[in-house]
Amino acid sequence: MKKIWLSPPHLSGNELQKIQQVFQENWIAPVGPQIAEFEARISSFLETEGHQVVATNSATSALHLALKLLNIGEGDVVICQSLSFAASVNPVLYQGALPVFVDSEKETYNLSPDFLEEAIKDQIKKRKKPKAIIAVHIYGMPYKVDEIHRISAQYEIPIIEDAAEAMGSYYRNKPCGSYGDLAIYSFNGNKIITTSAGGALICSNKIQKNKAIFWATQSKEDEDFYLHKEVGYNYRMSNVLAAIGLSQLDVLEERVKKKQEIQQFYSSFLNKVEGFKVFKEASEEFFSNHWLTILQINPEKSPISVIDLMKKLAKKNIESRRIWKPLHTQPVFAEFDFYGSEVAEKIFENGLCLPSGTAMTKADLQFIKTELLAAVKHA
Repeated sequence: MKKIWLSPPHLSGNELQKIQQVFQENWIAPVGPQIAEFEARISSFLETEGHQVVATNSATSALHLALKLLNIGEGDVVICQSLSFAASVNPVLYQGALPVFVDSEKETYNLSPDFLEEAIKDQIKKRKKPKAIIAVHIYGMPYKVDEIHRISAQYEIPIIEDAAEAMGSYYRNKPCGSYGDLAIYSFNGNKIITTSAGGALICSNKIQKNKAIFWATQSKEDEDFYLHKEVGYNYRMSNVLAAIGLSQLDVLEERVKKKQEIQQFYSSFLNKVEGFKVFKEASEEFFSNHWLTILQINPEKSPISVIDLMKKLAKKNIESRRIWKPLHTQPVFAEFDFYGSEVAEKIFENGLCLPSGTAMTKADLQFIKTELLAAVKHA
């Protein structure tokens, strides 16, 4: 039986030609013309002058560099969204800083402006004014940019925009990734476009970019011998992977269109099931790439639970996945402060990520529809 994966890589067909070119020219190290071209293409995509892009080997390393650029260090407080992947927070610990978790609001599943402000005020009372806010566009849905950035400006706390899942999403017709003081993208294999593994750091100026590249290449001083005055990292993207990324950027618009069609397909029949609701934009200000289509199940009305539905799909070789477990409930982060109620926990308990691969055929989608409805009927 064919396996239908949640969100597998989807190649354009032109990647091999790009890879052959870099092999023929022997640009296979973490340096080369394709890296510069890839960074320039992302900068152009952001549609705002001044943005400088650094291609990295992962979004996690990009986030780590962003924290270093903001001089986040031992004991500093960083506000983090609880409903997210652990990689949104792990670099905070790399720096010896302290994550403070904030709950979600119900419309976008992202940072609650109310709880964000409560967290900032309380931390200031404790003489621990936060030094940064990491704001996530979860599952490609833009966060409430106006409200979050108003609070950021009021308390003079910079924002690192975690757009790992949101390339191709927009808020008020402006790309996600272009709002923060710094931002990051992910090109992991399951993202809307991929370089196999990889990420990008979006800087506000050339000085930041040069410093980030310095750290990302082992902090080697500009000498004719190996001189190091700071700790460095091996964080730069390979030129081979950048070549893959160039082909993927060519199909980004096409991939976003397909993701939206998939979300609309699920909505067309799942919203008719008692207790089911497909996650969507709260208003026309939000434009999500719908990286993954999210189904919310009301346990008081639905004939089937999240767990049972996931198990029934798995028996038919259809992969689905639980929502990110809120980070403040993870053992590794249990010691850190949390501000909120139970919004993120409810989203986790009642949510399910549905197959959203852009290479799925109409027959694949119809098969999933048949099995979803059969699971409900025979619950």
